[in-house]
Amino acid sequence: MVDLLPPWPLFSAFLVASTVLAVTPGPGVLYVVTRSIVQGRRCGLVSVAGVALGNLGNALAAALGLAAVFAVSSWAFAAVKLAGAAYLVFLGWRMLRAAAPDVGFGQIAAVPLSRVFRDGFVVALLNPKTTLFYAAFLPQFLDPAGAPVLRSLLLGTLFVAIAAVTDSAYALAAGAAAPVLRGERTRVIGRRVGAAMFIALGIVAALSGGSAGA
Repeated sequence: MVDLLPPWPLFSAFLVASTVLAVTPGPGVLYVVTRSIVQGRRCGLVSVAGVALGNLGNALAAALGLAAVFAVSSWAFAAVKLAGAAYLVFLGWRMLRAAAPDVGFGQIAAVPLSRVFRDGFVVALLNPKTTLFYAAFLPQFLDPAGAPVLRSLLLGTLFVAIAAVTDSAYALAAGAAAPVLRGERTRVIGRRVGAAMFIALGIVAALSGGSAGA
């Protein structure tokens, strides 16, 4: 039977590197934090689940070779990246349009949790740089012999699980800070800041050319 996990010294290095990368703020973390502050801890945790599923899709794509397609086709990479960036801008615009003037900072969460989950999934999935990240990161811990697809899928799933735990910690911390921001004076500021964060994240994602962490 093929051993799908690398030897312990290499596997421990993978766990340490994954944890360090997961706690480093990236698009997924910023998205979760924004949701948690603007819409509450519950929406933040649902966003974590959506982002995790999207990241898992990217890990699967990397394992199946989609990263190679992105690497050789600048058009495919640019198209998916711009689609994801446009979706982030759309989320910010929708937040500005949907929030009534008399809604408090923490009450903007009057949206179905299914939509919050879907938004997190789409934001994470439409980030081809994450696919390239998996394609570059995971092989460092793989043995060329054996079953590379299964091994990369397993390590990718473990990385997504680690990132989900750290993202949940961010969501809980941001959700705990949200009540402090509620009130008459912060209702308009909160709505505009949350929307601005989504729009700015979309612009940065569209203009960024470097690799992005999950």
